[in-house]
Amino acid sequence: MHPRFAAFFLTCLLASAQPVFAQEPAAFAIADATTGHLLDAQRPNKKLPIASLTKIATAMVVLDWLDMSKQNAGNLATIPLGVSAIDPANPIGFQPGDQVSIRDLLYAMLVQSDNIAAYTLADHVGRDLQRNAQSVAKPMDLFVAQMNALARSLGMTRTTFLNPHGLDTAHESPYSTARDLVTLTCAALKRSSFRFYVSQKERRIARHLPNGKTAEYNLVNTNELLGINAIDGVKTGKSSRAGECLIISAARPPESIQNPDGSYTVTPRRLIVVVLGSTDRFNDAKRLLDNGWNLYDQWASMGRPLEK
Repeated sequence: MHPRFAAFFLTCLLASAQPVFAQEPAAFAIADATTGHLLDAQRPNKKLPIASLTKIATAMVVLDWLDMSKQNAGNLATIPLGVSAIDPANPIGFQPGDQVSIRDLLYAMLVQSDNIAAYTLADHVGRDLQRNAQSVAKPMDLFVAQMNALARSLGMTRTTFLNPHGLDTAHESPYSTARDLVTLTCAALKRSSFRFYVSQKERRIARHLPNGKTAEYNLVNTNELLGINAIDGVKTGKSSRAGECLIISAARPPESIQNPDGSYTVTPRRLIVVVLGSTDRFNDAKRLLDNGWNLYDQWASMGRPLEK
């Protein structure tokens, strides 16, 4: 084959291996969930608004607090005053004075991305932090400080959280990077409880009204890809500043290799895909996941070398 045609053929082959976007997202990353190693990325360190992807950090702070305080997820939290200003749409119908279990609030926040649930969880945990520390700081400020402390502890140096729900303020938005969100998601997926929450397509929750009655609501997951191509999480986000955002996770059966001594080495196989600033997040994520498994197989065949 003439060298010119060989070069053209190689270029076409490489191009065919890349996902084709109708419009490129602002940033993306494909990573191995066990190590956090990036298999492919575009602008992974660019600071961008992340909308409700923020709620992954909110959930982690709540789950950490449950562990440390020995609290039960079935304990009730009270919907605080002023929630109508957080989300006037209020699809679940939460009203000040309603009591909802911490477990159901976590479902509402992670499955249906409810903003009032996120605010209530932060208020409830923040008040406990305030009492224990005998602090004059506001409960919400104490909670958000814990979110940012979590980010620092994980090495998320290009991330700042402003609130527990991810809504934009008048002047700024919570921001992060695709790489930092891979780090956050890797940490979150190590928790079996978190994995269970985000894997639910639907969930029925209850709110206990001040008049003694109980109202139920059926949550529907905002992640349209759940159950497709073994996708079992993680979180959606969307705002005028952030555009469409999505993090998905998908697993294949672990790889088992017999060692010379007869023992076996079992390696989990799970990918994380982060999409930021998309106009078609679900299709973008599907394309990236398909490409990601091809890249994973190549990486595994080379012995899974890690970044230096």
